[in-house]
Amino acid sequence: MKRAIRILSRNPLSALGLGLVVLIVLAALLAPWIAPYPDHNGAVVDFLNNNKPPSARNWMGTDLVGRDIFSRILYAYQTSLVLAVVVLAIATPIGTVVGLIAGYLGGWTETILMRVVDVFLSIPPLVLALAMMGVLKPTLTNAMLAVTAMWWPWYARLVYSIARSEREEGYVLAAEVIGAGTTHIAFREILPNCLPAIITKMTLDMGFVIIIASSLSFLGLGVQPPTPDLGSMVAEGANYLPDSWWLTVFPGLAILIAVFGFNLLGDGLRDVLGVDR
Repeated sequence: MKRAIRILSRNPLSALGLGLVVLIVLAALLAPWIAPYPDHNGAVVDFLNNNKPPSARNWMGTDLVGRDIFSRILYAYQTSLVLAVVVLAIATPIGTVVGLIAGYLGGWTETILMRVVDVFLSIPPLVLALAMMGVLKPTLTNAMLAVTAMWWPWYARLVYSIARSEREEGYVLAAEVIGAGTTHIAFREILPNCLPAIITKMTLDMGFVIIIASSLSFLGLGVQPPTPDLGSMVAEGANYLPDSWWLTVFPGLAILIAVFGFNLLGDGLRDVLGVDR
């Protein structure tokens, strides 16, 4: 921990990323208490204050039905973080298991599993998610499933490349000599050496998942109103540029800050964990 703090403190950009991530997480967790208008996260209308520019009363202005944009951004961070965490919590174990099995066993197992992975990787991620959401009902749960379906192959490819190089190392051969089973070698010997790369990729992917989820919502296939979502807020305001610029600019900046923070933090963790670039 001391080494990690020392490395991060020497890199101002990594420290900035950590600060932004902590700020975003705290904003999402404390949204019910720090949002000026906590009831504006749902189906609330205030036509007397609709489409107002930023002011002392509404720091980021109001939307087309009078809801405070700043309050809705705080709650939108909740939605984005929950979606990203759930997607990675499902995609990472699936991809890790597939990559470990293919990388260690080799042979026909490797060929079959990695060809399946290649099929998924051959399809552009957003296209695959759009195809799934075009069939499924646009809800938060289905958005998670769509993004998960396009994300696990990347972890399978990452873990496969590490496991394939590690299976010839001395500690693996020693475990095989003493009679250790396949499961023990894969999950107790090889997997720990994959964790630094997996953790770093998960941190970097948090920002990318938020972008993909926002893109689906921007196209009307993700989180549906009145639930606040950064992508749908940007889409709603895009029709009123440049006059009502605050409808789009502030949600767009919120996406930028989240992605920027997670990417800077991921770069810092790569240095801390000693992951090759």
